[in-house]
Amino acid sequence: MSDVHIQPEGEHDNAYAGLLVNDAHWAFGTDFEDPLAGVDTTVPDGVDPAELAAYCLMLGDDALVFSQRLSEWCSNAPDLEEDIALANIALDLLGQSRLLLARAAAADPAMVPALPEGSPVPDEDRLAFFRDDQHFRNVRLAELPTGDFAEIIVRVLLFATWRLALFERLSRSRDAVLAAVAAKGVKELSYHRDYVGRWFLVLAQGTDESRSRLLAALQGLWPFTGELFTPHAVERSLAAAGAGVDPSEVEAEVRGVLEHVFDAARVPVPQGGTLAGVQGRLGRDGMHTEALSRLLAEMQVVARAHPEGRW
Repeated sequence: MSDVHIQPEGEHDNAYAGLLVNDAHWAFGTDFEDPLAGVDTTVPDGVDPAELAAYCLMLGDDALVFSQRLSEWCSNAPDLEEDIALANIALDLLGQSRLLLARAAAADPAMVPALPEGSPVPDEDRLAFFRDDQHFRNVRLAELPTGDFAEIIVRVLLFATWRLALFERLSRSRDAVLAAVAAKGVKELSYHRDYVGRWFLVLAQGTDESRSRLLAALQGLWPFTGELFTPHAVERSLAAAGAGVDPSEVEAEVRGVLEHVFDAARVPVPQGGTLAGVQGRLGRDGMHTEALSRLLAEMQVVARAHPEGRW
């Protein structure tokens, strides 16, 4: 029997010791660098700063809210590989959101929620954690409750195909920050779309159960796609100024890509109208489903309980 070395008490290796080198800020908070450090944040001539901030908030909220929804799949996906893939998609969107919310705050500091003087919470976190649901500007597709695996595959497919078309155009924005965020996002969103596109085919051509669940998810989510292509006044204005994208301009492309996927999977294009807003107001106007308020209550509870805390 080989000798076993027993360390004296108090000399045990600690796998977590390295995390405590800067134990005041090792996870979150003031140790983070400015996400826009070194980037020219000057608002281009002819672009209204408040409108630019509102536009960045829309795109940032889309990513933030959907990232939170996707994170609910952590440890709940069918197997470990899909668990990691969905978590990585969530992280990609969270990264996009952080940059976009930081850009919104830089363009129009007045939109940032006020906290007690000296609070260490950065602007992008204030926008994420200290706004109520009526101040969020995401599309409603992003906030819907988590369904089954077929539902999340369909939802990512719809969302990523749409956002990819927007970002491909946004990479030519006159705003340097938006152009940079979009250029990076195109690579991420291309992976998101391709990943769920393969799963869409697998589920459609798999068992009767997998196909029926996929078709049910597609039929339930399809009415929310009309909102993706309904331009808000801010989106029109930013598009006219060469800084944003009018979403109505990508509708034909997005629907064409989706129809190609449906055709390959032998899935019919869903029938049915668009889900209407309330008195014409949609997610971009702050009109949301009850699901968003529940999501935000969970996402924001710790930050709101300790608004001056250091994490």
